[in-house]
Amino acid sequence: MHAEDRHQAILRRLRERGSLRVTDFAEELKVSAVTVRRDVEALAERGLVTRVHGGALLPEAAQEPATPSLGASGAPLVFGLVVPAADYYYPEVIKGAREAAAARGIRLVLGISQYRPDEERAQVRQLLSHGIDGLLIAPCGSPGDQDWLAALGVPFALVERRFGDDVPGAERVVTDHAYGARLAVRHLAASGRGRIGLLLRADSPHSTLVQEGYLDGLASLGLPAPASLRFAITAPETDPLRRDAQLDEFTRAVGDGLLDAVLVHNDHDAIVLLPRLRARGLSVPGDLAVVAYDDEVAALADIPLTAVAPPKRAVGVAAVDMLAHRIADPARPLHHLSILPELKRRASSA
Repeated sequence: MHAEDRHQAILRRLRERGSLRVTDFAEELKVSAVTVRRDVEALAERGLVTRVHGGALLPEAAQEPATPSLGASGAPLVFGLVVPAADYYYPEVIKGAREAAAARGIRLVLGISQYRPDEERAQVRQLLSHGIDGLLIAPCGSPGDQDWLAALGVPFALVERRFGDDVPGAERVVTDHAYGARLAVRHLAASGRGRIGLLLRADSPHSTLVQEGYLDGLASLGLPAPASLRFAITAPETDPLRRDAQLDEFTRAVGDGLLDAVLVHNDHDAIVLLPRLRARGLSVPGDLAVVAYDDEVAALADIPLTAVAPPKRAVGVAAVDMLAHRIADPARPLHHLSILPELKRRASSA
């Protein structure tokens, strides 16, 4: 059983029973107690569980209970939250949503779709069968395949997804990723860089907005966009040879003096880029200033990376608040909330 599968099993058990003993669960999974203890520690670092002596609790179970928010039936409200993953980007969103729900006395039930539309719908069906009062969801399907959300029968809000304008009843809370990319371009230009490239994960749901902000940022400053090197990382991780070729093309361009700065989406790709540049005798930030996008692990690079930091926790808080207001006042106007990211300045763009 892979680590992510064990993590999901731990979360399911905690949702079902509220607590978990490490030794008992290790025996059930046929793994060592040390393995389960490490899994619990990893989930606790993400804010998804609370460690206790010999086991784990859901975080809300370890807090003083708030006065519960009640639905129309008089029972405490239950919200479902379905996100694509719990190991990158979304842990802080989950943490914010959990904190906001606990403050309102709302029970939050988590589902992980693993970027699979079929699993996403199965998770939503399961949540609905448990009687949720509202749904928060970061859909992983294509923008044109979300009409099913309008037929849920409960209020819902999109999290970090901008589509839904044509889906009746769709509200959303998002990061303004285009603003974040413009922020990075302006920072690099202010540092004296004029040949700014973009390494983009084309398979990211945020890539179009990052691209848009990058181009707008260059245009507003009168800077050229390197046409052949704007969107270098188009190969998926399942095609490592093609990805390597694209990264090699980029590092050659830096060595040839075609670029002196880059915005890299995301942190992982920015960190992978550093040793490739060193292998060509290129320095950061001397030959190339680097800004990463996401700020998940950017500060841990051997050259700490300047990064655009989406307000993930604030997105989770705002999403719960938005859905709670919708349930309290079903007639209120639909809301689309966009929250601005920040730039964290570090050594890679000095």
